[in-house]
Amino acid sequence: MLWISIGIAVLLTLPLVLLILLVGLYVYLRFAYVPYIERIFQEIPYFNVPRGQPLAGVEEVLFTSSGGLTLAGCYFQSRRPRRGVILFGLEFGSNRWSCLAYCEHLLDAGYDVFAYEPRNQGDSESESRLEPLPWVSDRDLRDAQAALQYLKSRPDADPNGVGLFGISKGAGAGIVAAASDPYVRCAVTDGMYSSCITVVPYMRHWIRIYNKNYTVQELLPTWYYALFAKVGIRRVGRRRGVDFLHVEQALHRFGRPLLMLHGQMDGYIRPEMALKLYEHARPPKDFWLIPEANHNKGLEVAGEEYCRRVREFFDQHLAHEAIQTSHSAA
Repeated sequence: MLWISIGIAVLLTLPLVLLILLVGLYVYLRFAYVPYIERIFQEIPYFNVPRGQPLAGVEEVLFTSSGGLTLAGCYFQSRRPRRGVILFGLEFGSNRWSCLAYCEHLLDAGYDVFAYEPRNQGDSESESRLEPLPWVSDRDLRDAQAALQYLKSRPDADPNGVGLFGISKGAGAGIVAAASDPYVRCAVTDGMYSSCITVVPYMRHWIRIYNKNYTVQELLPTWYYALFAKVGIRRVGRRRGVDFLHVEQALHRFGRPLLMLHGQMDGYIRPEMALKLYEHARPPKDFWLIPEANHNKGLEVAGEEYCRRVREFFDQHLAHEAIQTSHSAA
């Protein structure tokens, strides 16, 4: 009877001991490694971002976002009777005219395209004391929502809704806005990423460098690393006066047709990170890993095939019977 009691006591004690160990390890890792997370999270990698040149005859747009900031955009009219409207989300650091390289074939196919520059980027007004990072924040959400509101307010607004075509950070910003706005009917993303999904694999790598207890490292689940990754991200956000948003949660809520593109040779957001993010999306969805393409270089590498896939997606999920707008009739 005594041995049975001892056995029961041991069984009941083990989960408590394990919990204490996990809490202790969490506290240790938080204070030992969160500062590394914060430092790396705020570093801006070198991006060779594309920049286009202004074109005569294109409608230049100014519209208001939260805080009364004025944002700059450009509205391209389709070169044939309109079949749909596409909101283009720019990659971090590029300008609104860079969308033309991605969208020229869509203009020929009957789509209007609207590209805008978020605050503190390009010709848009800057928010004082805001230092943008490549990660999607609440400011990016507000600017994307303002862009959608602008499209809804136009005299030639499409009552059927719009499609989203976003590159890198612009894709994530568009998705977090679209998640709660059914006016966005479908989305194409290229190089989209999420802060937590991106940071956690790098955390494992850093901890292997600074801590040689490999057995403990392998035993810790991904969700455990994610706990203090989020702590570091929140702390950076508080110091900068912003909230960094979870793209994976928005992607799950989106629930509309999605085509996700990603470069097979992406050295920043590795393919396994993109696939992990893709798992959060609900059908209908499709994923194309572009052979030999680096981050945001799918169009450059795949060319015709890239354009065909994007165009066919919008033809299937966005296009409606062509209409003659007052602009296209002019």
